Amino acid sequence: MTVSDYLEWEERQEFKHEYIDGDIIEMTSGTLRHTRITTNVGGTLFAFLDFSVYIICNSDMRLRVGPTRYVYPDFTVVRGEAVLEDEKELTLLNPIFVIEVTSPSSLKYDRVDKLGFYLDVPSIEAYLIIDQDRIRADLFTRADEGWHLRVFNDPGDVIPLAMLKCELSLEQVYRGIEVANA
Repeated sequence: MTVSDYLEWEERQEFKHEYIDGDIIEMTSGTLRHTRITTNVGGTLFAFLDFSVYIICNSDMRLRVGPTRYVYPDFTVVRGEAVLEDEKELTLLNPIFVIEVTSPSSLKYDRVDKLGFYLDVPSIEAYLIIDQDRIRADLFTRADEGWHLRVFNDPGDVIPLAMLKCELSLEQVYRGIEVANA
């Protein structure tokens, strides 16, 4: 399937599908824990971000991460105006921040494949991977000399999100959810 075939086909689908170099990947439903974490994160970002500067998109917004790669992150944030692939407003091109909440089925994909995709997108300043089964968040941030990784795995840890001018505490991320420490 070509990119244009995928884009046309995807609009007619009931469920979302990612497209990676000609392969179609069906997106699975999230667990209650996954949903609660994404809701906690989204609520926190919504409370702290200045919406005259930032746009938050949930997993309904598709992101182009390469000429033949389209994915649906759990969250993306844009600074300023969103740049979209076309007038249909279905595919975002310029996020500065991407968040994925892992599940057992997506763990490798989020930590290896998507990591590589996101680190190659010039507009992305940070990628946050949040585990759903243990208290752990990995923050990859872009710097002049390359990418830096910081791991947060103490319930009292606070993740600095300099690109958004706010912080995200693990207590907020995992609020009301029983998970193991990393």
